[in-house]
Amino acid sequence: MKYRNISQGRFIERPNRFIAYVEINGRKETVHVKNTGRCLELLVPGAKVYVQESENPERKTKWDLIAVEKNEKLINMDSQIPNQTVKEWLESGKADWFPGCRMKIRPEYTYGNSRIDLYVEAEEGEKNRRILIEVKGVTLEERGVVRFPDAPSERAVKHVEELVRAVKEGYEAYVFFVIQMKGARYFTPNMDTHPAFGEALRGAASRGVHILAYDCEVTPDSITLDASVPVVLGEPLLFEIREPLIRWYRENKRDLPWRKAPDAYRVWVSEIMLQQTRVEAVKPYYERFLKELPTVQALAEAEEDTLLKLWEGLGYYNRVRNMQKAAQQIMIDYQGKFPDAYEEIRSLKGIGEYTAGAISAFAYGLPKPAVDGNVLRVVSRVLCSDEDIMKQSVRRKVEALLEEVIPEDAASDFNQGLIELGALVCVPNGEPKCGECPLQNLCRAHAAGRELELPVKTKPKTRRIVERTIFIFWDGETVALRKRPAKGLLAGLYELPGIDRKMTQDEVIAYSKKIGLTPVRVVPAGEAKHVFSHVEWHMTGFLVVVDELEKACREEMLFVRPEEVEEKYPVPSAFEKYAEYYRLKL
Repeated sequence: MKYRNISQGRFIERPNRFIAYVEINGRKETVHVKNTGRCLELLVPGAKVYVQESENPERKTKWDLIAVEKNEKLINMDSQIPNQTVKEWLESGKADWFPGCRMKIRPEYTYGNSRIDLYVEAEEGEKNRRILIEVKGVTLEERGVVRFPDAPSERAVKHVEELVRAVKEGYEAYVFFVIQMKGARYFTPNMDTHPAFGEALRGAASRGVHILAYDCEVTPDSITLDASVPVVLGEPLLFEIREPLIRWYRENKRDLPWRKAPDAYRVWVSEIMLQQTRVEAVKPYYERFLKELPTVQALAEAEEDTLLKLWEGLGYYNRVRNMQKAAQQIMIDYQGKFPDAYEEIRSLKGIGEYTAGAISAFAYGLPKPAVDGNVLRVVSRVLCSDEDIMKQSVRRKVEALLEEVIPEDAASDFNQGLIELGALVCVPNGEPKCGECPLQNLCRAHAAGRELELPVKTKPKTRRIVERTIFIFWDGETVALRKRPAKGLLAGLYELPGIDRKMTQDEVIAYSKKIGLTPVRVVPAGEAKHVFSHVEWHMTGFLVVVDELEKACREEMLFVRPEEVEEKYPVPSAFEKYAEYYRLKL
């Protein structure tokens, strides 16, 4: 859009919304202000302004206010021009949401009880698209953050609500914010001035209305729509943490084996292993697993006992079973190539939102969130949120807030930065190391002195206690193992035989004879506890030395040498305390 007859002046004052006094060529002139917003931060005494001389000699005001200079940045103030800039932009074919379409653009279209700025009919093959576009000019800016509106606007809320109704009736709908300047870092609704508009905008976005913001190239006599600007409808503070967080992560990240050449398979293996297990403990398991099963195909074709043996000590064995099912799914559905789209990754067996987000971001650089306990803790403190992070609704909310601000060119570093910060600095169960935190000056919990109160986290339900007696049947050379059922806790793994009750030494002797074993000596092997997610085993162990010559066991057991156990039979870490009795190192 080009202007004619532009002159430079100095702003003096604004007696009302519609006029301003400006010094032009040494004379005080009355100037028409098209932008009826407050514009208090722009129209300050002495500001350099640009005005257009009217070509109509009958007009009472000879001049129109076009632009103002603020901190060496030129801001267009013509509220009647954003519609025209969007129309010109659409007609130029630069909109990627109208690829190769024949379109007809109509301004000032009446829909319902509102006049919408632009109506577009686009022919795309045999499909006819009906599109409503509401245009909003934005001039309010502070430190690169642009907001709308700068004054309450019930009309703006009404238009957004009309667009939601239009989507239900089959229209496409857009709210298009034209930022009448360059240099905007992001756009966010002005919750201070008119929170109802911000809430309406968020609701519209969740119901299918597209929210866009573009900045403009502005000169004293022109304005042209230029580049897309990020839109933050949720928490602007999370946008602000991006730069310091990413910088900190790149300077302080740990040297971990899965961060080297992080392809999708390696990321997947590490993320499943890291669930419920410390980083240092995972490292040797990760290296061993990849050495034996370096590819999706190798995992898909592995024998179950081999698979479980490689997982021995990590617990939650269904996870590795599900990994194999997912690998087999990849071999069939994706010809052995790990999928690179979030929804396809999410569809794989055993992969939830977190793991799908981690693979998407770490391996493919997709702007998807990876929200684990570390991330929930960091976000809860940064936002000073009292919401319970154990609730799924809160997790989903955090995922949505983060997805909106993930930088497309640094999705991996942003996500891993949040995880790393929670692991090393914003730690649980003690004082966070706020003095080392790159987000200290942005953190609301730190400002309020509430770091130790957050996050809010409900206590898990009390686990069920199961008393067990564990038998180490030993004939001097071999030890008895029993395979657990194919379903249920520790399914398909090998265990030391046991009974779900606490037995005395005499009861152990009687039980041994009952199953066909002749006890030569019975020695108490101590007590142990193992915690699963929903149950605790409180175990009492007995070493039962049996007569090898009178070994006719009526229970289904295997008697194997300790070295065979170590090489071939996956025994859960629940029995680690009793391994010393047959010289087995788990």
